[in-house]
Amino acid sequence: MSDSSSFSAGRYLNRELGLLAFNRRVMAEAQDSAMPLLERLRFLCIVSSNMDEFFEIRVAGLKEQIRARAARLTTDGRTPQEVFRLVSLEAHALVERQYQIFNDELLPQLAAEGIRFIRRVVWNEAQRGWIRDYFNRDVMPVLTPIGLDPSHPFPRLLNKSLNFAVELEGKDAFGRSSGIAIVQAPRLLPRVVRLPAELTDAPCGFVFLSSILHGFVGELFSGMRVRGCYQFRVTRNSDLFIDEEERTNLRTKLQGELPHRHFGDAVRLEVANNCSQPIADFLLSQFGLREEDLYRVDGPVNLVRLMQVPDSVARPDLLFAPHAPILPDRMRRAPEGNLFGLLRQRDLLLHHPYQSFAPVIDLLRAAADDPAVAAIKMTIYRTGADSVLMESLIRAAENGKEVTVVLELMARFDEEANIGWATRLEAAGAHVVYGVVGYKVHAKALLIVRREEGVLRHYTHLGTGNYHPRTARLYCDFGLLTANAEIGRDLSEVFKQLTGLGKARTLRHLWQAPFTLHAHIVAAIQAETQWARQGKKARIIAKMNALLEPQIIEALYEASCAGVRVDLIVRGVCGLEPGVAGLSENIRVRSVIGRFLEHHRVFYFFADGEEKLYLSSADWMERNFFRRIELAFPLLDLQLKKRVMNEGLRVYLADNQQAWEMSADGRYNRKTSRGKSRCAQAELLTTAGGVKTVVRA
Repeated sequence: MSDSSSFSAGRYLNRELGLLAFNRRVMAEAQDSAMPLLERLRFLCIVSSNMDEFFEIRVAGLKEQIRARAARLTTDGRTPQEVFRLVSLEAHALVERQYQIFNDELLPQLAAEGIRFIRRVVWNEAQRGWIRDYFNRDVMPVLTPIGLDPSHPFPRLLNKSLNFAVELEGKDAFGRSSGIAIVQAPRLLPRVVRLPAELTDAPCGFVFLSSILHGFVGELFSGMRVRGCYQFRVTRNSDLFIDEEERTNLRTKLQGELPHRHFGDAVRLEVANNCSQPIADFLLSQFGLREEDLYRVDGPVNLVRLMQVPDSVARPDLLFAPHAPILPDRMRRAPEGNLFGLLRQRDLLLHHPYQSFAPVIDLLRAAADDPAVAAIKMTIYRTGADSVLMESLIRAAENGKEVTVVLELMARFDEEANIGWATRLEAAGAHVVYGVVGYKVHAKALLIVRREEGVLRHYTHLGTGNYHPRTARLYCDFGLLTANAEIGRDLSEVFKQLTGLGKARTLRHLWQAPFTLHAHIVAAIQAETQWARQGKKARIIAKMNALLEPQIIEALYEASCAGVRVDLIVRGVCGLEPGVAGLSENIRVRSVIGRFLEHHRVFYFFADGEEKLYLSSADWMERNFFRRIELAFPLLDLQLKKRVMNEGLRVYLADNQQAWEMSADGRYNRKTSRGKSRCAQAELLTTAGGVKTVVRA
């Protein structure tokens, strides 16, 4: 395992600041006038969702390090306290800019399109009457106001729930006059409510739930005067702690821990900008927070809940044009129900979301009902609470097939869904294992064993993304379907490791973490370095979500110094400093942000003309190399390899519309068009799926 403390500080960029820079790039999509207006609103909501997780995990981790007085420096040479100070400054600035975009750009432009969010101060009499009726009928019955006094202490508030601090004057029916009450809005209530069309002067009129509660909160406190009502939201540490040395049944232990996620230590307090300082100070003290943890916002404290608006407004002209993923040409021409025969002829490569995820679903469905199929083995990381794939596995087990599912219970924020699937699978007779203690199973793999002419044959699916049909319509991923016997045997060996005991054996084609993946990638980079030193052509192109692992970064620096041309397409955080004289002047880093989430991992090495190309489930991070079960797999079919080079790498290097170039200080500048405009995702929408993509970069 690498030890980041052994590397020189100042040669790496900070992870937390890199994540905030990524969210700046996402937020830029909300400002882009070329984007459909409702999609811009959606991007702004995505920023809020990303920031929630950032505080729940990354900032929570920083606070824990500070409390523990951790002496270890981050890879960029800063203490946790220094990182937290910089993160706080940047996060406050980012949130302030986010609400400026919301109030000054999006709301006026939405209003101009007939989509209005009607503030409480401009309600007319008819609107106020309808909203009062709505409050009395649908809101007030589910509210539980809590007046604070010695017998009613400050309540335990759920993580990220919408709450109101209400300042009161007077005495209640029992003679109490505490002066303050807390009202928590149940999660079942919509955060935006659509008004009847006849009550608005616009086709679509909405009011915020926070405005409704502000307007009628006095109804909850009969006979008392409301002096102030302030919405607020607390974000809590949501990382689960499971002692892997002491656990005996992971599922039972995890079920016991999940409820505590909603009540972890507070890490951030958001309040409306009209909140009085005494109330803000009171709330900070209740949550054990300081002034730097306070975020005042000019609008709803949770923009994530506005994500429902774009889909609830019948304005397709303000959304991306509908996209229906297509089937590969070979599948459209093949006889229906003959997937196994199709794969015996040749490998099949799927590029999501441009191509349909249906072949994977159809293959598993066919395997569940095929009498010739003897066994099905599959890894599951994220699949959702409603999955046709999991239903097929259950049906296969009920049909008497040997079904083995390596289910990762510790998939963050999907633990509850995975526990539910584990229970159903076991009830159907499937073998369910939870991987290996200390390692998350992040590989995406399906192995079907089928008896054909007296012998057992392997059919395999390996992917860069999760077995999640819905996200396959939003995430850019590759999936390989193959009947290659050697890859099948490799994967069979991996499943034996995960379910049984024994030493790791050498695999012929697959690179596997935590055993060989890191070493193979370092060796491939070092090989390019040696060829460059010999005066030969050397080239590395890699696409991933994150690049942070120090040994990989050091190897890339060395390669650059030797003259290797390195292009890195890193969607999110990158710890490498590109373009530094004498260190990384031959390295270029770019990030592409667009309609679809860039998610595939593609690694290309010129390899003295052999041109090795691997797809993988793993980013270049310590956790992926050393604390997860990951796979990287080659494209053995030359035509498919060329497709991945074109569709997965070159088209992104040519993008001059949605690409951001990274400078040595970690800042990103949007790539401006020079000559012909090139947009990777737009081109792939028209070319991926069997039509050859011709790109030069």
